[in-house]
Amino acid sequence: MAEDVPISIVIPDTRQLLTGISRAFAGALVFSLPMMMTMEMWDLGFTIPEYRLALMLLLTLPLLVGLSRFGGFRETVQLFDDVADAMVGMGVAFITALVVLWICGQITGDMSLRESLGKVAIQMIPGSIGALLAQNQLGGTAGREKRRMREPTYLGELFLMVVGALFLSLNIAPTDEVALISYAMSVSQQLLLMALSLLLMHGFVYMVEFHGTHQEEGTLTSIFLRFTVVGYALALVVSLLLLWVFERTDGTSLEEIFKMAVVLAFPGAIGAAVARLAL
Repeated sequence: MAEDVPISIVIPDTRQLLTGISRAFAGALVFSLPMMMTMEMWDLGFTIPEYRLALMLLLTLPLLVGLSRFGGFRETVQLFDDVADAMVGMGVAFITALVVLWICGQITGDMSLRESLGKVAIQMIPGSIGALLAQNQLGGTAGREKRRMREPTYLGELFLMVVGALFLSLNIAPTDEVALISYAMSVSQQLLLMALSLLLMHGFVYMVEFHGTHQEEGTLTSIFLRFTVVGYALALVVSLLLLWVFERTDGTSLEEIFKMAVVLAFPGAIGAAVARLAL
């Protein structure tokens, strides 16, 4: 009987690890597939300046470390574990993007290494986020209960909003429609869009009783200012960063940049609200 004890311990750990990795691949595929099937992303992978793409990847790593603390694909104790999981998530996203893009004919043998790596690297950002969120989103109730879910602090809530804003805005930022919409809108329509973004962002989390609806301490005004307004400001910052990375701000006036940021912050605000509910 003593000989059976190590076996009963090793097998569940191995199975849990394999299940977590499998879910990571599934999450990377689900979260990045819309962008992998988008022509603008194929072109940007080749044309985007290397330093901008490198900066985005560099900023993605601490973001993934934070995600691992709140809802990664395994239980972690030390910071080193979260860093390791973040690296695994990026590796999973790299492999997923490489395989899918090759199967779709977007990576070929006669293509330069710079173009191939650029196309894969730009897909790693949503893919790695999906890999880390796979346990929370695809693991079901039983999967989530296997982890000790950490209740986020105020800064943790803001971090989750940044993640949600980044993910949803990232799917739209490379498209020409952001600029086209901003050009077509009047100043009053821009202001109405900002108001609608704030209303939806606040309503999703506090008013319509979705699963994960929050009950914060404080007055309605205090909650609105501390969470919704600050969260929307973060969504605007994320939008500006993405517009810069994807070269939408080059040679553009500050007025037009702000208008595009407001348009892009609309899905960003919704993503921020959904991230708070989901995580």
